[in-house]
Amino acid sequence: MKKIIATSVFVFLLVTQTFAWGQLGHYLIGYMAEKQMKRSVRKKVEKVLSPMSLGRSGTWMDEIRSDSAFDYANSWHYMTSIQGEYNESIQEKGGNVYAEINRIKSELKAGNLDPKKEAEMLKMLIHMVEDIHQPLHVGNGEDRGGNDVKLEYFGRSTNLHAVWDSGIIDGKSMSYTEIGDELSRRLNKDLIAGYRAGTMDTWLAEAVAARPAVYNFPESKKLSYSYGYDNTPLLEERLIAASVRLAQILEEIYG
Repeated sequence: MKKIIATSVFVFLLVTQTFAWGQLGHYLIGYMAEKQMKRSVRKKVEKVLSPMSLGRSGTWMDEIRSDSAFDYANSWHYMTSIQGEYNESIQEKGGNVYAEINRIKSELKAGNLDPKKEAEMLKMLIHMVEDIHQPLHVGNGEDRGGNDVKLEYFGRSTNLHAVWDSGIIDGKSMSYTEIGDELSRRLNKDLIAGYRAGTMDTWLAEAVAARPAVYNFPESKKLSYSYGYDNTPLLEERLIAASVRLAQILEEIYG
């Protein structure tokens, strides 16, 4: 039975390895954020996104990669930071996740947008806030956010980025609501306040601080249970942080 589950996980992983967090990760961050938001804010966000849910909205920016009309946003999923700083000179010319979060957040707060445009911008913002909390979406400038680090995960050829996007979390064989409900039990006022107090520069510092653990794998580059087990606490912490900060940003815009 375990072999069947593992096989299905890797087929999915190989298909989605260029995306962020995978569908499960995006759905559960949105789900957790929704549970934290004030009811009045949730209603406003739902109205803008309707008929799409907040959870589903987080996957939209990956889905439109197949539409050339949105090619301008290809580099908005990631950025480069060497030591936790934001340096415009080393970013993609077409934009990056840090700059676009700031820009779109400001434009949504200003309001007076066409409903279709507002919905698209909000879906992009949701996705990017989720993306920037996946440590490898804040790349070191050397290996395309771990995409060039080829390895095996449970005997299947993949790359480090894909393991973090989907491999570890999909290996839980749980739904986004099951994981989201479990992680939400850890939330308390102090934890939420701590995450909300951080600036976007704090987010970059957190990603860089996670790198030693992310890149801590054997020379053989054959990963399995121990790598997933060792890094699950970090991955879960990143998902929780993303949900708190997503709820915070949506409340700043629509509160």
